[in-house]
Amino acid sequence: MLLTAGGGVVVVVLLVAGALGMWGYSFANSNVHNQLAEQQITFPSLAAFAQAKAGTEITPGMIPYLEKYAGQPLTTGAQAEAYADHFIAVHLQEIGGGLTYSQLSAKAMALPKGSPAYTAAEATVQTVFQGTTLRGLLLEAYAFGTFGQIALTAAIACFALAGLMLLLMLFGLLHFRRAPADAQFPAVRTTRVAVPVPA
Repeated sequence: MLLTAGGGVVVVVLLVAGALGMWGYSFANSNVHNQLAEQQITFPSLAAFAQAKAGTEITPGMIPYLEKYAGQPLTTGAQAEAYADHFIAVHLQEIGGGLTYSQLSAKAMALPKGSPAYTAAEATVQTVFQGTTLRGLLLEAYAFGTFGQIALTAAIACFALAGLMLLLMLFGLLHFRRAPADAQFPAVRTTRVAVPVPA
């Protein structure tokens, strides 16, 4: 009976943990959706993927990652990761020639101020800065969404374990009702042993 009562406590703990996990998933999922929806980013149309070519908006390397989202609004963490790593990152590589924002900025600062080369370099720096910032924000949304998915998985596991523990607890109660008391706690038999007393 004590074990069964302990099982009941475990069931309650697992149910609470599962409920908290579901709340965490719901919170993360709704926040990611709302924040991404506010950006009003839409994936390129299916027609753009049909005309994929190196150096254009859609390159052949993007197709495996982005075509399944063609024409859709960007509202999920998985979409954010795909757009950030396989669309924005590709164009940033092309625009910056493989250099990061800080490297491009250092090169621009080394040019004479006001010169055409400086103006062009600064325009590239600003474009790469904006793209890098957007990419970082999208990847942050992806990470937050991933935490939500982990919370959902943990919640499902907690509910499944709670169900299993409840079943075991019911078996324990059934056993407790059927088994006679002396089978639960058998009488301890003692045997007297004569101890010799020294003279």
